Amino acid sequence: MNSFQAHITVATVVEHEGRLLFVRETQNGEAVINQPAGHAEFGEDLMQAAYRETLEETAWRVEITGLLGWYIFQPYKGAGVYYRTCFIAEPRGHDPHQKLDTGILEALWLTPEELAQRSTEHRSPLVARCVEDYQSGRRLPLDAIYQHPWPLQRG
Repeated sequence: MNSFQAHITVATVVEHEGRLLFVRETQNGEAVINQPAGHAEFGEDLMQAAYRETLEETAWRVEITGLLGWYIFQPYKGAGVYYRTCFIAEPRGHDPHQKLDTGILEALWLTPEELAQRSTEHRSPLVARCVEDYQSGRRLPLDAIYQHPWPLQRG
């Protein structure tokens, strides 16, 4: 029987005064740009994971206000498949004492134009795609996600 490795990931698009929140992080020894994003942990629902990842990667507390969409990405044939749930959030405060995750170089506030100018630095095509969807006005209600029980529970 064949099986594949699936990764349940979350991301946020956070806007403030025309700028979007990104992270500069290391991937395979190179600096890349990504949304605040990461894997959901056991016992977390997707919104909890998005809130935690945003805080741990940027030191910004956010309020999740909507759902942007679901994205499926496989970097190359035979690689794991990434299922990204991307949320929309508003900043609610910066915590200068929050230690950033290992591998995070800095949080960046960029305009969509500045992000486009740095396209060679994007971690994956999902970075630009999420921004494009956000700019197009795409919005889904949070109750579009139904979790019973959350599949990442141990046991």
